[in-house]
Amino acid sequence: MGRNLQSRERLRPIDLAREHGLSTQAVRNYEEAGILPAATRTAHGYRTYTPLHAHALRAFLALLPGHGHGTAAAIMRAVNQGAVDEAFRLIDESHAQLLDDRRTLSAVKNALGDLEPTQAPRSGDMFIGPLAEQLGIQPATLRKWEHAGLVLPRRDPLTGYRVYDDAAVRDARLTHQLRRGGYLLEQIAPLIAQVRAAGGLEPLEGTLRDWYGRLSARGRALLAGAAELEAYLRAQK
Repeated sequence: MGRNLQSRERLRPIDLAREHGLSTQAVRNYEEAGILPAATRTAHGYRTYTPLHAHALRAFLALLPGHGHGTAAAIMRAVNQGAVDEAFRLIDESHAQLLDDRRTLSAVKNALGDLEPTQAPRSGDMFIGPLAEQLGIQPATLRKWEHAGLVLPRRDPLTGYRVYDDAAVRDARLTHQLRRGGYLLEQIAPLIAQVRAAGGLEPLEGTLRDWYGRLSARGRALLAGAAELEAYLRAQK
């Protein structure tokens, strides 16, 4: 349906809002944020929308689960401003992040698979600076994890410096990977405790299954968002 045909059908804010269980204020907010195209106004100043706006709202709401509010809004603003290539770049970034998260999950699973207590030491003692650099984080982050009980370095008796043995390095790497997977520190703490006690993958099998499930749901959400965005792009022509 082209613009000329769509312009014959006028919709009120309540018409757009009712379909999705939104408030009319939310619809107005989306328009003001550039997520919806600008509405026309009646002689009395009331907003009127068209089916094109309905397409835009469906596209935005479909993009939300896979991309998050900030990126979904940026995608819609780019499309509405005619910068479709920028919208595609943002979509590509979300897909790249999902792929990176899948690789992170595999890394966590591999890391947990390496937690056999009989395995020979892998890394040797490390100080805070080199370990932080290896993980790509700040030393302050390691100190924060230590304060939360996630990483337990010992102190050198002569210098007082933190020294991370194989177990502490393992916990730091696992904490880093779980944080990348979206887990909060308070969620990671019991997992680390289980790993220390069990020394294996079994205590975390449920967590890994849940993580796999969430990544699969994001993948499907990205597909659903892409389908609605394509419908909106076609409606613009």
